[in-house]
Amino acid sequence: MTVQPKTMKERAALALKDDFLRGAVKTTTNKFFGGKALAQRSLGDWEAWRERGRAIRAHTLAHLDYYLGQLIDRVKDRGGRVHLCDTAEDAVRVVAGIVRERRARSVIKSKSMMSEEIHLNQALEEIGVRVVETDLGEYIIQLAHETPSHIIAPAIHKNRRQIAELFAGVAGRPLADDTGTLTAFARQKLREEFLNGDIGVTGCNFAVAETGSVVLFTNEGNGRMVTTLPPVHIAVMGMERVVPTFEDLEVMMHLLPRSGTGQKLTSYVTVITGPRREGEVDGPEEFHLVIVDNGRSRILRDSKFREALHCIRCGACLNVCPVYRQIGGHAYGWVYPGPIGAVITPLLTDDLDKWGDLPYASSLCAACYEACPVKIPLHDMLVRHRARYVAAGKTPSGERLAFRLFRRTFTNPGRFRLALKTAVALQRPLVKDRHLSARLPGLAGWTESRDFPAVAPKSFRDLWPELAAETGQKGGAADE
Repeated sequence: MTVQPKTMKERAALALKDDFLRGAVKTTTNKFFGGKALAQRSLGDWEAWRERGRAIRAHTLAHLDYYLGQLIDRVKDRGGRVHLCDTAEDAVRVVAGIVRERRARSVIKSKSMMSEEIHLNQALEEIGVRVVETDLGEYIIQLAHETPSHIIAPAIHKNRRQIAELFAGVAGRPLADDTGTLTAFARQKLREEFLNGDIGVTGCNFAVAETGSVVLFTNEGNGRMVTTLPPVHIAVMGMERVVPTFEDLEVMMHLLPRSGTGQKLTSYVTVITGPRREGEVDGPEEFHLVIVDNGRSRILRDSKFREALHCIRCGACLNVCPVYRQIGGHAYGWVYPGPIGAVITPLLTDDLDKWGDLPYASSLCAACYEACPVKIPLHDMLVRHRARYVAAGKTPSGERLAFRLFRRTFTNPGRFRLALKTAVALQRPLVKDRHLSARLPGLAGWTESRDFPAVAPKSFRDLWPELAAETGQKGGAADE
């Protein structure tokens, strides 16, 4: 796996040099966003649906203890086993324990952001288990030893030539880079894995509390293969991924695909309710539901950020974010990219030193809020994160000094007037066409690509007496 630079700024600078990445991200996100506009119109009053989705998520989180308890009871009633895990390490330990108990040698996986979050693949490989991703995009990035670049399109940053090279390494022979050849190879290879997998591991888009059902949204059908062919199915879910009823699930079935990919419905909606029962011809012998906290309780207790747990992982905020669309997902450094990643990564990891710079990767344009199907105010949360970062003293000392001087200057009329006159005098060598023509110390990131307006030779306060005289009004300085 490629070692990523330590800071968001360094990772973004690296991404900006990759013309293919930027083109691929723009093309795909444009396609998703354009499809969303068409799909949401077919639903009628889109804002009413968004509000309904927000209300469901808010109600569920407000009563999460009740609905989790109901979910656990229903799963057990139907023969499943439930494992509650406080941390990522606990979740990995539980899954590894099941693997050892079954003496499994191979695990096949459907797409799961939760398993990415807890680094499940690496942990299983370390104990000698062969792990294979069966979602095509996830399979590609697994071969490349990379992390997902997009929540719903993990290999968005790869072209056909790169994919052909990865597949050729598995095939042991060169492969043409046309779509038909690559798809046929992946289909053949993954079918072998489906038939030989000892354990199937999936994520969980939603869990229905009233029935104890786990619901998967997929477009390739691999989710159904992973959950029916192996004798054991393990579903790994974040504790917030609950909906109370199937009526609530119906709302999410409308919102998620339309917001994420522009589809009216995903190709496959798979509902799993416990292990195979007597008389049924397919399904696993054992079903395990692993419910993971991993920092979510901490977010739930924080009224400023609780709504971040409303997220249904559709990726809509990524598709419209002007920052993500330029740099892709790897620049964010962890599992969750884009605006939602900039919000939840510092919260889930509780590490401002490592991730506190992510909220600055935003223009605060609020496009993410307008795109979010459950109306998460991500732009507000990004501002709150920045305030936390400043309050913790994590900003550069030069920046803190600059803002202290700014406050002292702008809170005193005399100092303010003196600062203006000083700026007018000092800027003269740099002024061209009423703009500063050179990069300014401390503002190089802005002025290297934008004009910075020069301070006017005469301030409004200086001009006020002249303007008053021209209009016949009483002269004098403007009010202090």
